[in-house]
Amino acid sequence: MKALVYCEGEFGKIDGKVANGLARHSEKYQILGIIDSTKAGLDAGDFLDGIKNGIPIFRSNDDAIKTLGFVPEYFIYGIAAITAFLDHYDRGIIFSAMKQGMNIINGLPEFFTEDKEFIQKANEYGVQIYDMRKAPMRKYLHNFSGRIHKVKTPVITVLGTDCAVGKRTTAVLLVEALKQEGLNAAFIATGQTGLLQGAKYGVVVDVLSSGFASGEVENAILNANKGERPDIIVVEGQGALSHPAYTSSHAIVRGSVPDAVILQHPPGRKNHCDYPSIPMPTPESEIELIEVFSKSKVIAITINHEDMTDVQVKDTIDEYESRYELPTTDVLKFGCDKLVETLFKMFPELQKGKSSIC
Repeated sequence: MKALVYCEGEFGKIDGKVANGLARHSEKYQILGIIDSTKAGLDAGDFLDGIKNGIPIFRSNDDAIKTLGFVPEYFIYGIAAITAFLDHYDRGIIFSAMKQGMNIINGLPEFFTEDKEFIQKANEYGVQIYDMRKAPMRKYLHNFSGRIHKVKTPVITVLGTDCAVGKRTTAVLLVEALKQEGLNAAFIATGQTGLLQGAKYGVVVDVLSSGFASGEVENAILNANKGERPDIIVVEGQGALSHPAYTSSHAIVRGSVPDAVILQHPPGRKNHCDYPSIPMPTPESEIELIEVFSKSKVIAITINHEDMTDVQVKDTIDEYESRYELPTTDVLKFGCDKLVETLFKMFPELQKGKSSIC
């Protein structure tokens, strides 16, 4: 399924995390280009990570369609701002994409399928709208059952010290690294980007009521365990357990009952994303909170290198490994070898090429 991803002015930034994620990894959609006039002409992979991936950044929809020579089937709104509501300009951009014949993929908690103007435009232009964060009907939701305690497959949850720090990226790359080791690794998405990337199992946790959030996480893991018979399950975290504005992490920890936790942290970030008056927690305080709340051990630290030089990244890795006595890495720069090695030590049953331990 061929798609353009709209991310005007935000690609490579925190609020562009949906577009960033899709540019790095997408199994469901073939990403033909990113729309961001401020980076037009650049390669998306080169801009993000210094490695070209062949995904061009276009100035506009018209520019993309003219260059490609056809109209892609899907237009993905790739900005995830805290405001969540579109301004007049962005509404116009999406209406234009609909007029051009593209179906709309919406990752906002503002549902286009409940907006009269969007519905009217979709009918007028004969296109479909997909609200990725719209919760299932209540009759399809699951309460926490406790069956997660019967799952013998190791469950690893990637938590963080803030939102938009790279938890999903680390989880996805870890799953790929484990597969390269011959393991059957399953990924559980807990946000819209992971599902857009093609995750087979998961749910958007932050749109669920508190009564069903942990149950839906549990259910996704149970389905993956039954459907894939994996050797290991990696669960994406959301927000941060310590963050006062988010409760998603609480539900993810309760629903996944992790056997171990990996902590993602941005050492260069001084204050919480979107909350400049709230200072970032230290790794020490977050580890303490996670281990008390989850009754699981943090087994590794992964860092986000935003606002850091390569020298600072390497020095921080050395510092954290000395201070916390935990393997530490930046998976985008150095890969997941340390994480895989740690998991093999912690779970000896994870033998290369072994097919299902559950």
